[in-house]
Amino acid sequence: MGQVLQRLYSIEQQQQQQHAGICSSMGRIHGNNANAPANFPDLSELPPEIGLTVLSYLNPTDLCLAACVWDHLANDELLWQSLCRNSWGSVSIYSRLTSMPSMTYRKLFLILDEASLTFNSDPFGAVAELIEKGILENEPMEIARFIHATKRLWPCKKREFLERRQDIFQRLVHLQNFQNQFLPNALRQFFRAVSAPETRGDYLSTMMDGFSERFCSCNPRLGLTKDTVFVLCYSLIMLSVDLTSPHVKNKMSKREFIKNTCRAAQGVDGDLAGHLYDNIYLIGHVAADSDS
Repeated sequence: MGQVLQRLYSIEQQQQQQHAGICSSMGRIHGNNANAPANFPDLSELPPEIGLTVLSYLNPTDLCLAACVWDHLANDELLWQSLCRNSWGSVSIYSRLTSMPSMTYRKLFLILDEASLTFNSDPFGAVAELIEKGILENEPMEIARFIHATKRLWPCKKREFLERRQDIFQRLVHLQNFQNQFLPNALRQFFRAVSAPETRGDYLSTMMDGFSERFCSCNPRLGLTKDTVFVLCYSLIMLSVDLTSPHVKNKMSKREFIKNTCRAAQGVDGDLAGHLYDNIYLIGHVAADSDS
């Protein structure tokens, strides 16, 4: 015990000596004035690559403010290109922007930012405006890629838009990657990308039909048919409501779920049905609220 205490005391002494050395060095730097503020260097006096690296950590609002002081650095195309592509991964104009001298990435960012805000209140008006300005091509796959590659759009507004634009919805489904994912987890990913409708109806059936086809094409080795996955999806949605709703007093048991699922879904054994039940029981609803 004495050796341990002696060792701890020795470590404490070393730390105190290191701290004193750092304070002494700081005092020499600031003219022995420990309270002297650290002056931030003027970025214009640094090598350009260092100044750009510092500014690359700023968000768009701060970068606009920095442009008031360091106009040349803060308006650099590389900085705004990075901000654009990080927020909107796929935009039609990217491929031809270098041949458009009147359009800069900073200007494009402001247009896309405004369009995203507009989309979250009027999705059809926002897409029409982007097409009119030549930012997006009026092609279903181009619009689907734009929606798929950004997190700036509310899922509930994407649902409102896609419910009326089935051509874009079908292409958006094919952009999803469900490879090697367990079915309930893949379904959660899908509903995070496209918010589930509030009621059962034709659109939910269309969503599950598209999802089932895509899930099977991503996981051919599972040996599940599209119809089987379709049935399982509805079973998982109903089980999610049953287990998570406070209004349902008598929760479905695992044995009941296995019995009903094996009867309804062809080719599904008890082990798979049991794993499906456990996933919902432990992780929760497959279509958790993600409207904003």
